[in-house]
Amino acid sequence: MTERKVMPQRRVSETFELVHGGQNTMFQVTLGFYVDNTIGEVFVSGAKAGSDVDALTRDGAVLVSLGLQHGVPVDVMQKAITREPDGRPSTIVGAVVDVIARNARQHLTEVLE
Repeated sequence: MTERKVMPQRRVSETFELVHGGQNTMFQVTLGFYVDNTIGEVFVSGAKAGSDVDALTRDGAVLVSLGLQHGVPVDVMQKAITREPDGRPSTIVGAVVDVIARNARQHLTEVLE
């Protein structure tokens, strides 16, 4: 088991809105960054408070955060999520993982330049 990389007490975060679902539900996503600009935590809200979807999105975000903090590669998470026949993620958590993957690729490009 990989040791957990703990988030710093003070950290940069970015919040944005992400539309997902048949009803075009708007979710607020917050990503927390380590000092090296890699993502280490995820928060998702926007479903009706107290609903099953609210609980599932919060739990999914916690699990993605733990995966990131324990060094699970984002591409492994991307391959593990449920997808629609056209390749889109089936859930808001999957959509967030795709956003994180894009950010990770951009970060890697910047580091290599």
